[in-house]
Amino acid sequence: MDRTLAADLARLPDLLDATRRAAAEALAALDGRVVVPSAPEPPAPEPLPGPGTGTESALAAFRERWEPRLSASAGPRYFGFVTGGATPAALAGDWLTAVHDQNSNSSMDGAGQDLERETVGWLRELFGLSDAHTGTFVSGATMSNTTGLAIAREWLGERLGVSPAEDGAASLGPVRVLSGAPHSSIAKALSFLGLGRSSLVPVPTLPGREAVDPAALDRALADTPGPAVVVANAGTVNTVDFDDLPALAALRPRHDFWLHTDAAFGAFAALSPHHAHLTEGLDASDSVCVDLHKWLNVPYDSAVQFTRRRDLQARVFQNSAAYLGPLGEHPDLVHLTPENSRRLRALAAWFTLRAYGRQGHREIVERNIAGARALGAALEEDSAFTLLAPVRLNVVCFTLARDPDPARLTALREALSAEAFVTPTVHEGTAGLRAAFSNWRTTQADVHRTVRALRAAAREIA
Repeated sequence: MDRTLAADLARLPDLLDATRRAAAEALAALDGRVVVPSAPEPPAPEPLPGPGTGTESALAAFRERWEPRLSASAGPRYFGFVTGGATPAALAGDWLTAVHDQNSNSSMDGAGQDLERETVGWLRELFGLSDAHTGTFVSGATMSNTTGLAIAREWLGERLGVSPAEDGAASLGPVRVLSGAPHSSIAKALSFLGLGRSSLVPVPTLPGREAVDPAALDRALADTPGPAVVVANAGTVNTVDFDDLPALAALRPRHDFWLHTDAAFGAFAALSPHHAHLTEGLDASDSVCVDLHKWLNVPYDSAVQFTRRRDLQARVFQNSAAYLGPLGEHPDLVHLTPENSRRLRALAAWFTLRAYGRQGHREIVERNIAGARALGAALEEDSAFTLLAPVRLNVVCFTLARDPDPARLTALREALSAEAFVTPTVHEGTAGLRAAFSNWRTTQADVHRTVRALRAAAREIA
């Protein structure tokens, strides 16, 4: 064994304790850190070491050269994208995921698959899905949407008497994928799956909304007979608008279509009694995307993909090799996603669900919703800002009341970045900003601090 590696092994408990102290110090400093550091020149690249200097030296180098340049994305005022943090239990689970380093895709290797199935069962219950849905872990919403649409592609083949998994996507002929306000990952998935971005057919939305117009969808489905795919939204990324899922499902007696619902973070509305009506009808979907490193507050990368047609899922992703487990009635996970190799992502989710249960995660969701509403109300009262959409759940979509051009909004974001981070957007042709509340640490104190920082930033750019 390499001498340095052997020395680290001998000192492993001390090294892990040093890492624990470094992690604890970083987490304790989150609230006071600059949320997004200004962009200085990165440190000059170092050459790859010949002889190593050990873990202690690597930890010191990381803390000196790289840690100060990282964003405080795990903290309470990182409102960009839709980014959660990692609850204490999720963090513990993630550390143990690396410790046990499981190949959880195969039934020949321990109980990792069983732990994942138990976790999926808890998530299914959390989101109000029936036992007809099976689920598997993937890396994020993009891969969850891609997996769901890959199953939909095979369903189209089943309807047409072909198998794209065997014969290729070209065997389907022209494909229509209809949606009102699809997330950008939908077009990316269609490109990846060989269906093409041009197969995505935009359907009119309701006036002043991002929710699809069910009557317009009815007409669009009737325009070209034959099987189609409908992508519904349970929480659009800009304004957290929800399609009327029961109304969409009611179109099935007249039209033949696969219903895929992108509920990346909107599915968590099911945890709040005041907002659960938004997810009514989710169970009628043929496939569902939920991103867990958003509102479940587990570390990147973690999402789940649900479907009613695991048989088609296995037909798409089966991997035949002597060293892999069989398909069978309950296929090994290796046969259900694009990945042959992945870490035991379910463990962090298992830990946080086991530690805090439905009640704890409901409290996070409702506190975040209250924070978004408070920020929205404060901006409505300030003449410097205007809301671009109602605050429906956990995202505030807003802009400058006067001259909201992208350059001024960029200046506003940069002036704000030490205190809070928001991301740019465009809504109905108007440039704006969006603040997404999904971190378990965020409180009303963070809202007040963000409001003060926004007002100061607006004065600065004025």
